[in-house]
Amino acid sequence: MADGDHRVVVIGGGFGGLRAVRQLASAPVQITLVDRRNFHLFQPLSYQVATGALPPSEVAYPLRALFKRDRNVTVLLADVTGVDLEARRVALADVSAGETPPDPLEYDTLIVAAGSSYSYFGHEEWREHAAEVKSLESAVTVRSRLLSAFERAEMIDDREERRAQLTFVVVGGGPTGVEMAGQIAELARDTLRGDFRRIDPTGARVLLVETADRLLTTFPESLSAKAARSLERIGVTPTLNRTVVGMDAESVTLQAPDGSSERIAARTVVWAAGVRASGLAGMLGEAAGADIDRAGRVTIEPDLTLPGHPEVMVLGDMAAVRKPEGGVQQLPGVAPVAIQQGSYAGRSVRRRLRGETVSPFRYVDKGNVATIGRGRAVAEVGFLRLSGLPAWLVWFGVHIFYLIGFQNRLLVLMEWTFSFITHGRSSRLIVDTPAEHEPPT
Repeated sequence: MADGDHRVVVIGGGFGGLRAVRQLASAPVQITLVDRRNFHLFQPLSYQVATGALPPSEVAYPLRALFKRDRNVTVLLADVTGVDLEARRVALADVSAGETPPDPLEYDTLIVAAGSSYSYFGHEEWREHAAEVKSLESAVTVRSRLLSAFERAEMIDDREERRAQLTFVVVGGGPTGVEMAGQIAELARDTLRGDFRRIDPTGARVLLVETADRLLTTFPESLSAKAARSLERIGVTPTLNRTVVGMDAESVTLQAPDGSSERIAARTVVWAAGVRASGLAGMLGEAAGADIDRAGRVTIEPDLTLPGHPEVMVLGDMAAVRKPEGGVQQLPGVAPVAIQQGSYAGRSVRRRLRGETVSPFRYVDKGNVATIGRGRAVAEVGFLRLSGLPAWLVWFGVHIFYLIGFQNRLLVLMEWTFSFITHGRSSRLIVDTPAEHEPPT
């Protein structure tokens, strides 16, 4: 095969796929990046879109703009419907509702980094009532629901109904749930204070529901306790040892370990409880005869390749990695894992093209960080355990550093600085106007 004839198909423009393409952009290969969206989403900040702290454009960046100077990179806006491992071919569907499906893509190396979605634990009917913030579209939906709740409460005289409108339930006590609950509380107590005439937004209830006995279970217990106390100080009520067992448009039902249940009247629920791998993981696993775990992740080899198919690599939330010494490693579904695996995948392709051996993937844990609110966060960096403003500054720096695009870094830096000083939020827009109230055409 001549230089430049090696065809690499990368599925997914998230952290893993993006980093793999960047590693290979200067290599003698032809790269095709496939994604159902035309932008890369900086997912760790999507909850800030959901709470009006940042506009969508500042946490997303067009994929074509990222690679416009890399002549060996082609970006396709399409959905992957299947992978033929024997023929080394990827089947596509046109996401723009075209009648003619795109031609299949042939590959010599396939890198699959399609990510995951939130799992509703077998209750897909809850998805209608509890939106999540994993995608940009859903984050904008949550923003509209949150702001609309305050608007509805302003028009209601009935005290019980007003209380239900101003009760917000966040399900899931991991970093996203903690960050989301803290932002809702600050939105109510800081940003919206004084904006209404008939209601007092500072009286809003924010409940953070977690099945375990503490928040942030991947953090040390001392930091979990500090996070809980910080949340309580800004008006969040951590509701621990409770499992969601029911949900409808008007309420959430929680169950305690002793079997007792409680129905909470709440009109706005945000889901941040658990994830399930993209369906492509199960599809690849079945085709290759690989193990698939309960979260839908396919078990891959220590070098991130699909068992029996060294030309296919699976990254990020989709995969559970087999250890060289035996057993399976469940890596956290966070951006640093995907970034490191994407870099490793790109280097692996380069090494194989040069006929060199590839060492097993080793994840380097650089720590955990979660923000709680303005000037409040917890962080574990090596042996350091930080909380309060020092941890928040670490969180601030890490997110600015990893944000894609200089313009976005500058804009977000300015937004956060302005918000820190003024307690304001620039993107408090309700954009999904109900159909019956749409202006006439």
